[in-house]
Amino acid sequence: MAQSVPPGDIGTQPGTKIVFNAPYDDKHTYHIKITNAGGRRIGWAIKTTNMKRLGVDPPCGVLDPKENVLMAVSCDSFKYGEEDTNNDRITIEWTNTPDGAAKTFRREWFQGDGMVRRKNLPIEYNP
Repeated sequence: MAQSVPPGDIGTQPGTKIVFNAPYDDKHTYHIKITNAGGRRIGWAIKTTNMKRLGVDPPCGVLDPKENVLMAVSCDSFKYGEEDTNNDRITIEWTNTPDGAAKTFRREWFQGDGMVRRKNLPIEYNP
């Protein structure tokens, strides 16, 4: 039943983008709060467009209604101006968990017929 109902909204803090500030000769970490604003348990997962520069911890999880999690996004050192950063972003994907499922993340929730929602957070690099 849960798979036929669209997943509710999530909230993120920050809401629209992630900003990293120079210098980039050391690793930076930025924290994002993800809140399940809907009325059902959801499974969530993070994708990045640049796996070698950007890392996320934890990369996935399960949230009950109104529950939140603090996630760390890290940016490894790189040569600013010498690498293309225009398309860097992280994408949060989430879907309802099946009724009665344990509160343990399962990748297959995203591979069935259930609806998966996405939120993109572009990454800005200030010189």
